[in-house]
Amino acid sequence: MKIAGGCHCGAVRFEAEVAESVELLDCNCSICAKTGYLHLNVPHRDFTLLSGAESLTSYRFGSGAAEHLFCAVCGIKSFYQPRSHPDCWSVNFRCLDADHGLAATVRTFDGRNWEQARADLGDAR
Repeated sequence: MKIAGGCHCGAVRFEAEVAESVELLDCNCSICAKTGYLHLNVPHRDFTLLSGAESLTSYRFGSGAAEHLFCAVCGIKSFYQPRSHPDCWSVNFRCLDADHGLAATVRTFDGRNWEQARADLGDAR
């Protein structure tokens, strides 16, 4: 099914193709815990940035492997390139349009102990 979403001010808009039932990752790493980010991992091929590429600003920390993308206008991170899923965009479930219709379950991800959590995740992505 097709979903859409974006940042608070509307400068950044995207759409993606996902299953009707999805699993979200709730990470406790320093940045996800502070922002309440809920990860919906979408393969690159199933994600389209509709507008706002020029409004995105990048932030990296720690290993630098993840590229956190924020709207330079309103500061919202509606999607980014995660370290844990290099073949996917992580879409913030909370940034989806209200009428998305997805059935979602939430799985915890111990981002504070990233290496072990990634190993535990295995092929369950």
